[in-house]
Amino acid sequence: MYAVIDLETTGFRTSWHDRIVEVAVVHVDENGHVTDEWCSLVNPDRDLGPQAIHGISAAEARQAPRFDQLAGHLAGMLRGKVLVAHNLTFDGPFLHAEYQRAGIPAPIDQVAGLCTMRLASHFLPSAGRSLHDCCRAAGLPPHQAHSALHDARAAAQLLSYYLTAAGSPPPWENAATVAAMLSWPPIATQPVVAIQRRTAGHREQHFLARMVDRLPRLHEPRGDAYLDLLDQVLLDRHISATEADALVATAEEFGLHRVDVEHLHRTYLASLAGIALEDDILTPDERSDLDQVARLLGLQQSDVDHALATAATVIPQQRRPGTWQLQPGDVVVFTGAMEPPRCEWEEEARAAGLDVGNNITKKTRLLVAADPDTMSGKAKKARQYGIPIVHPTAYQNMLTGLAALSSS
Repeated sequence: MYAVIDLETTGFRTSWHDRIVEVAVVHVDENGHVTDEWCSLVNPDRDLGPQAIHGISAAEARQAPRFDQLAGHLAGMLRGKVLVAHNLTFDGPFLHAEYQRAGIPAPIDQVAGLCTMRLASHFLPSAGRSLHDCCRAAGLPPHQAHSALHDARAAAQLLSYYLTAAGSPPPWENAATVAAMLSWPPIATQPVVAIQRRTAGHREQHFLARMVDRLPRLHEPRGDAYLDLLDQVLLDRHISATEADALVATAEEFGLHRVDVEHLHRTYLASLAGIALEDDILTPDERSDLDQVARLLGLQQSDVDHALATAATVIPQQRRPGTWQLQPGDVVVFTGAMEPPRCEWEEEARAAGLDVGNNITKKTRLLVAADPDTMSGKAKKARQYGIPIVHPTAYQNMLTGLAALSSS
């Protein structure tokens, strides 16, 4: 009878091209009992906005279906049901805009729906506007806010409370008749796999595990292209999901299998060890950096020990990575919601002698992203041009190196 929905979005205005990044639906019958539920992340094909609020990473969202891919399945869960949301004037227009963008005239009618926030003025007059406060006033247990599924479940419990308090029939009984009369167009339902949020502590499979295992080759693989990419990937001592995909794709393109790539990783680590020991002194920071790179590359602490022992007796002949650094006059671009505000990052960059760009061009040297896996337009173009994308923390370290370069 009822379809209780909740959305997480990239922002607050459909007119500003904000998009849905998570959608949940909970079915509730006329007696207030939950009969079904469904939830999925949605790939918005753009920057994710206030990630500190909704807690969804680009690494998660990029694997999710686009709205047009799940539009048919979602319509099946809404068709013939009374649409319910806590603040329907927010969720309704977002749903309507997404269907409109997909070319589907969906009958998302706020007048025919129910808003648990509005109904609180009748059933919970002492409560505030928030879902959390309404649930508290109704004696319902606390829930995880800013998660579409948890918020939809909480709103469903609130609706059940209202149904019990209103008695039978409820004053909105005619809403069910109106909902049944709404005309949904035929929508092709694509096979769609709902993508859920990661559970706390979940870790992605290491990208090496996605490479094909096989017996060692009889000849040395040509891995320059792979190592060139690895140089860029490890600039910020972090391998994002997007970068891991690129490494796997490059390895496949050049016929490198897992044993080949592991050999290249050890070669790379040996080169870094050689650089660290050029002055015959291994500082704690250098050792920590080597250990961090080894972990990222799927190697062990013993591999670092072996690389250092070899470097102490043999001058590495391999090309030496790790020499990338910012130069005065380099063009840097920023993307994503940052703290402090982006304008302060840009001001700091100019003070350090860098040029700040508004958009990505082939002259851009670096893109600093709040989330290196971001799907923003800037990030897409940066990847197209092969421009490194780093986290603000790594960028701060680069600024320190730039300051040292300028003072020398």
